[in-house]
Order: sequence, then C-alpha cells, then structure tokens
Amino acid sequence: MYRVSHGIRSTHGPDGGIVLDIRAGQMFRLNPVGSRIVELLKSGLTESAIADQIAKEFHVSDDRVGGDVREFLNSLTACHLLDEQGSFADQ
Repeated sequence: MYRVSHGIRSTHGPDGGIVLDIRAGQMFRLNPVGSRIVELLKSGLTESAIADQIAKEFHVSDDRVGGDVREFLNSLTACHLLDEQGSFADQ
C-alpha cells in the first residue's frame, strides 16, 4: 500500500492538479486522472481500489486501468512523492 510522502502538498481541480514537494522544491503538474489518483491515495485507498474507482469514473476498462495506475504509482515513487506503507515511521 502506498501513502503520499510527508512534505508533499497538492491541490486538485477539474482540469488536473499540482503536487509540490516542499523538501526538494519541485512542482509536478497532473492531468485529471493523475490528480484523481493522488486524491484517492490521500483518502487511503489501496492500489486495486484506486484502479476500480478510476475505471468507473473515467469509463475505462479494468484491464487497461490496472497497469496504468501501477505505472503512475511507480513514477510517483521514483520521484519520492510516495512511500510504501510500512517503510516509514507513523507520524
């Protein structure tokens, strides 16, 4: 399970979102799907629950969404925007 890293701030709207890593001073612009994935992560949903929700909201097949969500989560992790639950101290 993933969690948005400490030190990450975000804002979301109908056209997408912005994620700011205040530790590194980096800003990332997200399209509406990426923005929604970050919102769902912040609400505590698992990867599979996020994929299900994205498939419903954006009318995309479950087969396609699962891989796309996984790839996006891997990208966020590589940019140090996510932590895998259990790999950090609870705050």
